[in-house]
Amino acid sequence: MANKIDIPRGAANFKIFADTIKNASDEAFHMPTPDGTGALNYTIRKPKGVIAVIGPWNLPLLLMSWKVGPALACGNTVIVKPSEETPRTTSLLGEVMNDAGVPKGVFNVVLGQGSVVGDALITNPGLDAITFTGSTVTGQRIAEAASIGVRDASLELGGKNPGIVFADCDMDKAIEGTLRSVFANCGQVCLGTERLYVERSIFDEFVSRLKAGAEAMNLGEPNDPSTNMGPLISAAHRDKVLTYYKLAKELGATIVTGGGVPDMPEALANGYWVQPTIWTGLPEDSAIVKEEIFGPCCHVQPFDSEEDAIAMANDTDYGLASAVWTENVSRAHRVAAQIDSGICWVNSWFLRDLRTPFGGMKRSGTGREGGHYSLEFYSELKNICLKL
Repeated sequence: MANKIDIPRGAANFKIFADTIKNASDEAFHMPTPDGTGALNYTIRKPKGVIAVIGPWNLPLLLMSWKVGPALACGNTVIVKPSEETPRTTSLLGEVMNDAGVPKGVFNVVLGQGSVVGDALITNPGLDAITFTGSTVTGQRIAEAASIGVRDASLELGGKNPGIVFADCDMDKAIEGTLRSVFANCGQVCLGTERLYVERSIFDEFVSRLKAGAEAMNLGEPNDPSTNMGPLISAAHRDKVLTYYKLAKELGATIVTGGGVPDMPEALANGYWVQPTIWTGLPEDSAIVKEEIFGPCCHVQPFDSEEDAIAMANDTDYGLASAVWTENVSRAHRVAAQIDSGICWVNSWFLRDLRTPFGGMKRSGTGREGGHYSLEFYSELKNICLKL
């Protein structure tokens, strides 16, 4: 994920926002006045000031530069606080900024525990805005802190993302795409699919093929090109994921595959490994279906009608991403429009145009980032009215 997504997308983020700010247009309106001379109204953009950028441990360079790029393009300075789990790329980018001649004080890095350094940062009255990607619990804390002083906050938070697979899908594409959306980066992707709804007539075939794909995955050294899945980020996170694995078994889930810790070669045995896992058979109100696990796992549920699939997909506190697999163009448009998520992929996953808006609904966050939508958060719009 680092050399194929994190680094190239991190570089692309700076380029796309450099182009975006150059092509940003301001509005102008000529208005009549009682004396007949008229007036001209036009907008200008002003930097907000000092922006706190708080990033997550997954895809740390991509998600950090996704915020730093537009913030700097709009003329702000940034204080970047990376996750204590993955501080290296942010620190290295600081060295790159120095080598590139970026003025001192424009790109600033602070390191440390979120509960200490992060809390001191978000409560600092010198900040003008805060942008954060991470858990919903932490996002709520940041929103509370931002309310003191009435500062803007952009929050991209958790998700419990659904995928809907219709009987008229291209099965090969649906299996390949779903395997990626469930297991990519060990399931440690905010956009990953943890809930699958499959039309009943193809349910058994889909589950069987998904099982075969999961069991064919090669768990190994992350730098090995043949590896499909590495270990989780930390012991603490592995313990959290395994708690859900245990709970699924206690709740009576059918464990299609996985559900535990794999046997690894001695050289890798100390890694934070868990098995790619697929469940079926749990009710929609179970914790496995309702709560974000953030691991390489999913629950698969059959459905009988389009209406039922949409209802189950939307029965969640989250609304970050979704996926729909169908070869029926009318159905694709119809269903995608009805799912409560900030982005809905049709017959694809993780396909992103950086000019489009990105963000979540419900407890998945507030605000939109990407393209000119980012400029709205990282700048203040000012109207100037000139009497002619």
